[in-house]
Amino acid sequence: MAHEIVILGGGVGGTLLANLLARKLKPADVHVIVVDTNGQHVYQPGWLYVPFREERPEALVRSERRLLDRRIDLITRKAERVNARKQEVRLEDGTTIPYDTLVIATGAALAPEEVPGYTAGAHHFYSEEAARQLRQELEGFTGGKLVIGVADIPYKCPPAPLEFAFKVEEYLTRKGVRDRTEIIYLSPINRVFTIESVSEFVTPLLEQRGIRYETFFNTERVDAASQKVISLEGSEVEYDLLVLIPPHRGAKVVRDSGLGDAQGWLPTDRATLQVKGQENIYGLGDATDVPVSKSGSAAHFEAKVLAERLAALIRTGRPPATNGVYDGSVLCFLETGHGQASQLVFDFTHPPHPPAPSTFYHYEKLLFNRLYWQIVPRGLV
Repeated sequence: MAHEIVILGGGVGGTLLANLLARKLKPADVHVIVVDTNGQHVYQPGWLYVPFREERPEALVRSERRLLDRRIDLITRKAERVNARKQEVRLEDGTTIPYDTLVIATGAALAPEEVPGYTAGAHHFYSEEAARQLRQELEGFTGGKLVIGVADIPYKCPPAPLEFAFKVEEYLTRKGVRDRTEIIYLSPINRVFTIESVSEFVTPLLEQRGIRYETFFNTERVDAASQKVISLEGSEVEYDLLVLIPPHRGAKVVRDSGLGDAQGWLPTDRATLQVKGQENIYGLGDATDVPVSKSGSAAHFEAKVLAERLAALIRTGRPPATNGVYDGSVLCFLETGHGQASQLVFDFTHPPHPPAPSTFYHYEKLLFNRLYWQIVPRGLV
């Protein structure tokens, strides 16, 4: 009888894992089901470019069904609860799906409501609607104080707020209003980026571009009436346009199932990706508390490891001798504006050492954005 694998979430990790398992195992050995709320696969890194009219929102979405191997079943309904004892997932219509192995790849949910005043006074670019609204705001912006900040840690795609700061500086320069604009970057920790080597790399770039930064700014609330963002430390920053990355939390199904921590992240073994205390449940990508960036790149590398591990366990009952342990590998780009970018390559034991910004990395990132649909979900890289 085929081993039943249910994957919650059709993002980078869930889609890639499903396709790799279908390729590695015979139909008689495994039956893979992907459960996704709406059946639409979104290339989230592309939202960064929408406010600058460098990307069309509709180009960032594809049908999940078309990305999946034909041997994989896709269920487009919301998963409401996981019953680990019975080994089943309950869907929103009351039906249940039994599993032998469950992989939770539900990503991270935006939680702007956790910052009082956010909806009335702040913008972001982490969804289609928000990116479109920010595009309108930027097109009407004629100068003043433009404040960019991170409300809470962790959040998806950690370099993105800094990338936005560099790109908006370029955008305003080309628009002819840079000399009438003060750009301020707010960080909740003691430096501008969580990884020290990256912070040391970008801080001089911020200074060169005339972008002022303030550290230890943990957002408490936004006062839209007076156009101020206020920190827990008691400082206030005035703004004319506020771009604030909202808090991120684990998916509702994880919280409702009692599987997550206080913020809804899955407690996950960083090497095996097994959810701690759960023999048949694994975590993947942004849904976990694995100490690595919440990014498509991390989910990509994790999915490859987990595919090797699950395939070996199903075939032999033992973990694989090689390639079955995640080492924290991440590879991503960091746009630095004015047609240049750098690259971040690191793992649990080797911090990134970003090379100098160049046009090469900028165009490499743009090329990857275009090729993503053909290569990543299908496991060609």
